[in-house]
Amino acid sequence: MSQQPATTERSRIGILISGRGSNMVAIVEAIRDGRIPNAEVEVVISDQSAAAGLVKAKEHGIETLVIERRGRKREEHDREVVAALRARQVDLVCLAGYMRVLSSEFLNAFPRRILNIHPSLLPLFPGLEPQKQALDNGVTVSGCTVHFVDEKLDGGPIVAQCVVPIHDGDTVESLSARILAEEHQLYPEAVTKVLNNHKG
Repeated sequence: MSQQPATTERSRIGILISGRGSNMVAIVEAIRDGRIPNAEVEVVISDQSAAAGLVKAKEHGIETLVIERRGRKREEHDREVVAALRARQVDLVCLAGYMRVLSSEFLNAFPRRILNIHPSLLPLFPGLEPQKQALDNGVTVSGCTVHFVDEKLDGGPIVAQCVVPIHDGDTVESLSARILAEEHQLYPEAVTKVLNNHKG
């Protein structure tokens, strides 16, 4: 009789997206490849019904939900998202191109269990268009950061970072593409690190 580690509980991940969901796909594929062990993506939620990432999630056999704001207050919208995540007993929430700032009610529902990825070496260049900020400021390196989400925009504790050099003649598009390639490696590594710490 084989000794299967059946008692090992799988960590449940919920992913929030607003667009193409490429980092969502990177996490899903890392789970399939065993790079994020003992985990599964329970649900992918978007605030945009036309988000391309929803199609990709369905192609991977993952449940998808659209919870649009529809003119509601942030807290009311977040309450519905939190309820959906709790109903699926999600352990970790990953923001993957989710273009909404979370309310304190959402943050309190998942303390130190919400991750985001940002295309700069935080604390440098938080907020919108960080690649453009990097080029405008003449820095020689940029990169990406996975961090816990807290009340401060792109300001939570850093989990992992990756440096990406800036080349002469780089445009926002060329720099963004190179950073994104690294994001797809860094985010799964950070998820694994956080889940291992939680289990420990």
